[in-house]
Amino acid sequence: MGQPDLPSVKVGILGGTGLYQIEGLKNITTLDLETPFGQPSDSYIIGELEGVGVAFLSRHGRGHRLLPAEVNYRANIFGFKLLGVERLISVNSVGSLREEIKPRDIVLADQFFDRTHRPNTFFGQGLVGHISLAEPVCPVLSGHLFEVARGLGLSVHPRGTYVCIEGPAFSTRAESRIYRQWQADVIGMTAATEARLAREAEICYVTMNLVTDYDVWKDDEESVSVELVLENLRYNIEHAKAVIKQAVSTINRLQEQGCFCRQALQNAIVTSPEAWNQATVEKLAPLVSKYLKK
Repeated sequence: MGQPDLPSVKVGILGGTGLYQIEGLKNITTLDLETPFGQPSDSYIIGELEGVGVAFLSRHGRGHRLLPAEVNYRANIFGFKLLGVERLISVNSVGSLREEIKPRDIVLADQFFDRTHRPNTFFGQGLVGHISLAEPVCPVLSGHLFEVARGLGLSVHPRGTYVCIEGPAFSTRAESRIYRQWQADVIGMTAATEARLAREAEICYVTMNLVTDYDVWKDDEESVSVELVLENLRYNIEHAKAVIKQAVSTINRLQEQGCFCRQALQNAIVTSPEAWNQATVEKLAPLVSKYLKK
């Protein structure tokens, strides 16, 4: 739901390591937003991609200046909500915890194990909400990206469990092997936080994970390093751009059957009306106003 003084776009793109801009954008404008949760990571780049209005945001900021734990995830997602975004494509770099998930593959993770300790909810301060995260990504949007990637001949996995660590250090070998025992498939530092907040904002969310390495669990493989990550990212990022471009071009054809993301708050708010903190209600109006009727 956009505001009268803001442009309204339906598709958002969150760029991670290696993806700091979207090529092919037309009619570009740059927008700096202030949200109730502070400033987002960077300016939103608004434009048209394949005739579809999109908003792009660099998660770590231009020049990659923000640690995963320093990213203002709440401001980033809230900003997308203010712009009217209904579908959000997130691009992330990850390590593989499975032999069959190879470096340079793409994984569309559909589950998360969150090991972070950062703010991951809009609620609190007199307004309590409990969303369902049994299925934390949008099945319709994820299925769409899978079909696009497969059609492009890419090595793509339609599902997987993403363990999200605080960072910025990579895992120890012991940690990496424990995560494998937990049946995690890939490891990263950002997507779980975004998925939670996107669901609270009733935004369809999908994470396209670009595999750069085998983390550190394999004795016969080079351990993860910045050099290795960047080398494989350079290969994968061009594929990610191709997937995004084609997925966006046909995104308006998607049907909403099977997607409940946009009704996530319907029965989530449990605070009695007489106990509402009005300052919080006003702050969260773009998210909750349609449900808060006394």
